[in-house]
Amino acid sequence: MGERARRAALALGLLVAAAPLAAQGPRDLARRLDRRLDQPPFDRQLWGVAVLDDRGMLLYGRNADRLFMPASNTKLVVTAAAAALLPGDFTVQTSVYAAGPVANGAVAGDLVLYGRGDPTFSSRCYAVDTTAAGACQRDAMAPLRALAAQLARRGIRRVEGDLVGDGSYFEPQLVHPSWEAYDLTWWYAAPVSGLGFNDNAIDLAFLPGDSVGAPAKVAFTPDFGDLALENRTVTVPAGSEETIDFFRTPDGTGVYATGTVALGGRPRTEHLALPDPNLFAARAFRAALAEAGIAVLGRTLATTDSTDYALARHAPPLAEVASRPLRDWLFPILSTSQNWFAEMLLKQLGRQFGAAGSWEEGLRVERRFLVDSVGIDSTQFALADGSGLAASNLVSPLAFARLLRYMRAHRSWPAFSAGLPVAAQSGTLRTRFRGTPLEGKVRAKTGSIARTNTLSGYVEAPDGHLLTFSLQANHHALPSRVILPELDSVVVDLVRGRKGH
Repeated sequence: MGERARRAALALGLLVAAAPLAAQGPRDLARRLDRRLDQPPFDRQLWGVAVLDDRGMLLYGRNADRLFMPASNTKLVVTAAAAALLPGDFTVQTSVYAAGPVANGAVAGDLVLYGRGDPTFSSRCYAVDTTAAGACQRDAMAPLRALAAQLARRGIRRVEGDLVGDGSYFEPQLVHPSWEAYDLTWWYAAPVSGLGFNDNAIDLAFLPGDSVGAPAKVAFTPDFGDLALENRTVTVPAGSEETIDFFRTPDGTGVYATGTVALGGRPRTEHLALPDPNLFAARAFRAALAEAGIAVLGRTLATTDSTDYALARHAPPLAEVASRPLRDWLFPILSTSQNWFAEMLLKQLGRQFGAAGSWEEGLRVERRFLVDSVGIDSTQFALADGSGLAASNLVSPLAFARLLRYMRAHRSWPAFSAGLPVAAQSGTLRTRFRGTPLEGKVRAKTGSIARTNTLSGYVEAPDGHLLTFSLQANHHALPSRVILPELDSVVVDLVRGRKGH
């Protein structure tokens, strides 16, 4: 055999020998994951899994192109669409208009607080590093006080008409029709309008009474003096079952607490949504006006009718403040899974790129983005809201994985990735993956509604490669303490055996 023939034979032999080894990784991964997902009690539920390598090739799939309820993984869509379509420094204005002449320190008519979908009239931090300059806004009233101060500097001391919260920048429909009735009481299903304050929720703090049989101690903030609280609770012996719950009165003017609180328990806080975000914001603004020495002689009202004060909005505003930039809107949606921010952002997409600030138009914008920009098959998703609270949302694991790969290469990646929780470090993953080699190596969005848990994102393998994954567990009856470690174990299995250089 000549030298050339010997070299050809050697090369062929190496290829044949290497082929099983090269394929061993994916086969091993499939065996590991199949064995894990098929063992009791996880074999009773529906699993959707898609894992892509750093070239976008499917390493592992189980029902990868089937539709699943994604829960809060739905937020990946609205944040990705917004990050791709809007600049990171995009802002909106909240304005104050006079529906009548202004003279001699008085507004001879109504004063209108007009919102354009700013969700950041709230108290929270917008970065992982809470010590960074400007990362946190400690006072939800600060923007309203800034508006009141501008009016005072103009010499305004009296409003002779009503004070009106105008949310007509968005559609009049405030509550999504797919959300469950009980959920509507709570912060995660707060009504969505063009105007909002404090996530459109009050903070209800409670702790046991001083003795068994005494009412629990319940209080709420912010309190503008027009919401009644009825306390029907009772303190029970330490170690007893607790049944405390909160409800709104049918007319929205009051809140009542019922049930039991165990003696010796720690203080806790719940967040209860209010039925009219425009009225809530107007009440907060009235308090800010009073602090600034501006009297309002009329009532505090709200509207979602865009024709009510259309003429007043044609005049220059008396006062105006800008929102925080879009990149700050994305952070709480991804990091702490804030539903109301997600729905506000979805309606903002509809207003900016569609025909109206509505759920319908926002979803239409998302659909165009997923199909036209990302290249996802339209049969692999069916969306109902922005947050994932609606059980009628459906997205395939493969669609999520492809969306995440698209965002990884997009110019808006820094703003998008900044909000994603990091394993054992931040956001909704801060307590997960602890004690595993993946601390700090997973950046992913969590999701949870009844019978559903999801996790989609990126994991850095020891060999330096980045895998993109989407895990969706549907139709299960397992508690969080069981299903969440299983999801995390699947991610650990993704990189097991991938050695570093």
